[in-house]
Order: sequence, then structure tokens, then C-alpha cells
Amino acid sequence: MKIGRAESVERRNFLVIVKLLGGLGNQMFQYATGRAVAHRLGVDLLVDVSSFAHYDLRRYELGDWSIPARVANADELNRAGVTLAPPTFLRRVGRALGIGQPLNTFKETSFAYDPSILNVTAPLYLDGYWQSERYFSDIAGLLRQDFVLSEQADAKNKAMASMIDSAGSHAVSLHIRRGDYVSNQQTAQYHGVCSLDYYRAAVDHVAQHVFDPHFFVFSDDLAWVSENLKLDHPMTLVDVNNADKGAWDMALMMACRHHVIANSSFSWWGAWLNPHEEKIVVAPRHWFSGATHDTSHLVPSSWVRL
Repeated sequence: MKIGRAESVERRNFLVIVKLLGGLGNQMFQYATGRAVAHRLGVDLLVDVSSFAHYDLRRYELGDWSIPARVANADELNRAGVTLAPPTFLRRVGRALGIGQPLNTFKETSFAYDPSILNVTAPLYLDGYWQSERYFSDIAGLLRQDFVLSEQADAKNKAMASMIDSAGSHAVSLHIRRGDYVSNQQTAQYHGVCSLDYYRAAVDHVAQHVFDPHFFVFSDDLAWVSENLKLDHPMTLVDVNNADKGAWDMALMMACRHHVIANSSFSWWGAWLNPHEEKIVVAPRHWFSGATHDTSHLVPSSWVRL
């Protein structure tokens, strides 16, 4: 059926835009929450990537996944209150006629899950990190369809995926996040790194429940891992991707049957996207070293915190 001009305008007005900021894991939390809200309201989802224009540390990475949302254009962002350029003549005329009304903004006010998100209406702009599965657990199936690589894996990734597949129920991903958690003083004080004692305890816990585990180790500092992480179990360092292919590493991570994660949204997603109900996931009890956020809604209740 052909969509008339008035109906087309109405459909454009009733949408959800979600602000993206941070690394891949953070972007996935933001997208997942926006996807859940848009799905519940029966409207389109757009993503706001304008923050990356002035944020050299990170880039937009959701394009590596097969997500259906498109990037919001300048006029749509201006309507949401994100100032990129002066109002266009057509938009000024539209507002004068009551067309293209500004979007409501729903901003995250704390780290804990906010149930008032269930009361929002479109048009809507979402601004926050939304780090809890409670925002999107009801569309888990949709998200596992969205977070599939948009390109076919290369030979190295296929070979590593085959190794993980061969390990079957013995395959355990283990993530050690260092990078800016070590090199950036402010980030190091805020997040901190998981200690070797944590990893030893996590490995012991997994070994008590998984016969002959094989640990596939993911890290942004594999040289440090090779020097410092010594396990009494088979261990493979996953070194097939560079820093620009985080989604590819995450795809390998989620292919493992069990997980030892860092205090990182990256490995959180690698574990959460694993669909096996019997999976064991070990997460650090202390997610932050220099912040007092309530993380009780961050880690799913079925995961083990050490």
C-alpha cells in the first residue's frame, strides 16, 4: 500500500533514537535498550553516532553486526535536541505547522535499572549506558539475531572457531582487559583491573564443574598474558584479530560454552550472547575500583561473582 505524505510524516515522528558512546560493549548495551523500547512501542529505531566526531578514543562499531537500525541524520538529531547545525528552513516551517515535533529525552539517572523506562512514549531520545539485561531481556532472541557478523569470517577466524567448536562443552573463554584500564590513569583509578587471584579463583571454580576445560584467552595485551597467566589446563591465546575487529573476537568468545569475564562490557556481551542455558559464567565481584555504582542489576543472577 502506498504511504501518503501525512502518514509518512507521522511515521517519522514516532521513532526512538538512542545515543551511542564508548566502546563496542557500551554501544551494544545502548543499542539493545533502544531496540527493546522501539520494539515495545512498535516504532523504528535510529542510532546517534554524533559523539564519535569528537571522541578519538572510540569509533562506531555496530556496523560490524547485522543490526536493522540506521544512523540518524542531522535533521533528525536536531529535532531530538542534538545541535549539529542551525535549523533548516523546511524544519522551521514544519514546526510552525506542528510537524516534526522535538523528541522527548529519557536520560539515565543511576547505574541501577530504572523501571520507569517502561512508561516512555515515542518520539523518544535515549541518553545513557543502560548496563542491565533488565532493559532488554524480553527481546533476547531478537538481539541474538542482530548481533551476528555482517561479513563472512576470514580463514584465521574460521580456524579458531573450528578449534573452539572441537573443544565443545570444554571450551571456556577467559577475558583479561588491560589497555586503557592500565595506561590511562583516570580510567585505571575508576575501573581497575581484575587481579591474577581473581582469575585463579575463577579457573578453579570452572574446573570444579567442567571436566578437562580448555581456556581460550582473549586480551588486548596478550604479551602480558603470556608472561603472567599460568594455568594447569589447556590454554589457547586468541590472536587472530586486531583492535579494529572487536566484534570478530566477541563472536569467537560467544562460541565458547563457558566464560570467565573481566570487569568489561565486552566480555559481558560475549558471555550473555551465548545461548546455552547450562553455561557457567564467572564475573568479578568488584566491577569498579574507584566508583560506588550499584552493580546488583549489571550481572545476571545466574552468573557467579568472585
